[in-house]
Amino acid sequence: MPPLPRSIAHLDMDAFFASVELLRYPHLRGQPVVVGGRRALATTEGQEFPCLRDYVGRGVITTATYEARALGVHSGMGLMKAGQLAPDALLLPADFEAYRHYSRLFKATVREIAPHMEDRGIDEIYLDLSALNPDGTPDGARRIAQQLQHAVREATGLSCSVGVAPNKLLAKLCSDLDKPAGITVVTAADLPARIWPLPARRINGIGPKAAARLETLGIASIGELAAADPAWLQGHFGERYGIWLHRAAHGDDERPVVTESEPKSVSRETTFERDLHPRSDKADLSQHFTRLCEQLAADLARKGYLGKTIGLKLRFDNFHTVTRDQTLATPTGDAATIRRAAGECARRVPLERRIRLLGVRVSGLVRPGDIPPHATHTPTQAELFA
Repeated sequence: MPPLPRSIAHLDMDAFFASVELLRYPHLRGQPVVVGGRRALATTEGQEFPCLRDYVGRGVITTATYEARALGVHSGMGLMKAGQLAPDALLLPADFEAYRHYSRLFKATVREIAPHMEDRGIDEIYLDLSALNPDGTPDGARRIAQQLQHAVREATGLSCSVGVAPNKLLAKLCSDLDKPAGITVVTAADLPARIWPLPARRINGIGPKAAARLETLGIASIGELAAADPAWLQGHFGERYGIWLHRAAHGDDERPVVTESEPKSVSRETTFERDLHPRSDKADLSQHFTRLCEQLAADLARKGYLGKTIGLKLRFDNFHTVTRDQTLATPTGDAATIRRAAGECARRVPLERRIRLLGVRVSGLVRPGDIPPHATHTPTQAELFA
């Protein structure tokens, strides 16, 4: 087989949230389990967990075990719709503190073997293995992937799937081909046999709308997309996206693995189980709002940032979404200050309809050591739902 010009890996934890829950409840292994919603649930072995058929509300699935996925449910699906497909699936609430703990653990473990790592989220990372596989052999890439899988399982008790390819686009696609606990190594020569028969929507960057439009144009597979005339693609999708579609179908991606990147913003949001009215549900809204700001302040402290621009996001019961920003005189990481600034944003929005989603964001991030010593804070005064 031809060598890999670069050995880029995408490591993806298998059904991460659900797998963490199964560490806590091992007696649920082999059963269809979904994670989502906010119901109070039994927490010890022998107690009965609620089934999806009993769920009432607008919660969505955060993740699901592979047994549940086999019944047609998936992440992002509404829990009530999932209950129609898998009424006997068990429902567990999300525990993000536990997920963040295992996320930090598996990443620290991987970094000891492959330090050239790009953090892409709570359950996935990119790795540049080129220095560890200087000859670029697929067998060498596979051995490293096996080593990574073993180390992650030893450290966390969890499984992961690894895709290794010449670039990030193909590596991410490949990590999903042999789940769970799979290893897929692909070279450029493998594209016609391994990649082109796959649906075009499998390419990261082709969303549901683009995939549907491609199908109406007679393009269902990656191979069909690769065979399409680039000018024709540009005519239907615009110059920039059309060029990208052609390149992606041919497995062309030159993006580097970025080991250090500064976030542009930090945010928290919540979708309510029922729509809340700014007047009749003022107390509930205020409580949710305070908790979001406290969580956001904790996120900033953990990541080591302060922020100067505070943003508010509201989605109403008619699905209309509005955002407002307030820039402070100096950066802050204080929950009360964030709350006051977001409240000032709310004063610029007519609060007449019920609210479906509430979110708070901090941008303009800086490190505390980068703030001039003479800077002083000027607090805002408005309160949201006060």
